[in-house]
Amino acid sequence: MTIRKLLIANRGEIAVRIIRAAQSLGISTVQVHSEADRDMLAVQMADEAVCVGPAPAAQSYLSIPAILQAARDTGADAIHPGYGFLSENAGFARAVVDAGLIFVGPDANTIDRMGDKAAARATAIAAGVPVVPGSKGRVEDAAQALTAAEEVGFPVLIKAAAGGGGRGIRIAHNAGELARLAPQARSEAAAAFGDGGLYIEKLITNPRHIEVQVLGDGTDAVHCYERECSLQRRRQKVWEEAGAFGLSTETREALCKSAADLARSVGYRGAGTVEYLYDDQSGDFYFIEMNTRIQVEHPVTEMVTGVDLVAEMIRVAGGAPLSITQDEITVTGHAIEVRINAEDPLRQFMPFPGKLTSMRVPEGTGIRFDHFLYEGYQIPPFYDSLLGKLIVHAPTRDQAIDLMAEALGSLELGGLRTTTPLHKALAADPDLRAGRIHTQWLEPWLEQGNLTAAAEEA
Repeated sequence: MTIRKLLIANRGEIAVRIIRAAQSLGISTVQVHSEADRDMLAVQMADEAVCVGPAPAAQSYLSIPAILQAARDTGADAIHPGYGFLSENAGFARAVVDAGLIFVGPDANTIDRMGDKAAARATAIAAGVPVVPGSKGRVEDAAQALTAAEEVGFPVLIKAAAGGGGRGIRIAHNAGELARLAPQARSEAAAAFGDGGLYIEKLITNPRHIEVQVLGDGTDAVHCYERECSLQRRRQKVWEEAGAFGLSTETREALCKSAADLARSVGYRGAGTVEYLYDDQSGDFYFIEMNTRIQVEHPVTEMVTGVDLVAEMIRVAGGAPLSITQDEITVTGHAIEVRINAEDPLRQFMPFPGKLTSMRVPEGTGIRFDHFLYEGYQIPPFYDSLLGKLIVHAPTRDQAIDLMAEALGSLELGGLRTTTPLHKALAADPDLRAGRIHTQWLEPWLEQGNLTAAAEEA
């Protein structure tokens, strides 16, 4: 079925990105929005816009009945969930299909299977993908958790079986900590995801976080190579690169092939990401989870491969086979993305919504800024603080870092405090440039006052 009218069930920069992809395919668009987002750029860009509720996301962007009604009222035949909100909600995917509409993403059974971390782990093992040692499935009580932890050896991660974003995770170094922290993790997971299920995983010390972009049409699947996502604060990604630095050709090929094999084994449809921990010391990699949606950091992959991931997932959802084969996907140069958030990094990353009084966007070869901003726009305080993503592409990683520093110097978002000072300091850091980073690197770097020192020197 060819998609004629696409409803975007999201907001902010990803809504703008989806509208642009749909326009490139000749598809008309419907943008849903909350009362707080009436003036959002995506609302102005879309062919039609429908208010689906008040500011709280639970009454608007998370309201399945309101979104389906908007689709019916406007004659939309497909819904794109973007990332976050309902993007990995199997119930929403089922409701969309039951309403006679197309869900732009994998089917609900795949979301269920890969969204449950324990089930995804079992699926990865069956597909021959290496996994971090851990429990064979969910742990239902304290006794099971202790048995699993003793089998893999402390320290261990206590992880939510459902959901992601770093929530529901605790580190236990011994049996006493496990007994104390597991109930906390269970409660947090239940509150965040409506599912308090847990599983146990061996803690890999100072790993890197590497993920592989996959595309599937339900029959075949390809990978679009890997991304480096090790710079994280509170388990939230801050700075992302394509590709990952310092990998051998053999490791890169094995990593990417395993991701495509996994996607193929579940009949994956759409764009997805397979995430791994990489041990620099041993060169081993381990599957940790699959995100069944488009990722925030997808632009760096687009920059190095030339593949429009959002347009491809819309085409596939409409029934088309993949338009590219694996041997047609190649990598050119290196790309970096930084997340520009409305937060003050010099004041403990305090949220800073406000009015954008002036705006200057860097331009030039290899520079891209995905955003939803315009001068005079009032940033609402109700949602994620992401304002936009600054992306650069250059022949080498060193040149990309230099270009990022230059682009950050040209970015002006007047009237707001943003995370730009953090990214400027990171771009100047010798450890980052040398690749001496891992998932536990950034928080101690901040605690040691490196950001404050860099800001004082600027």
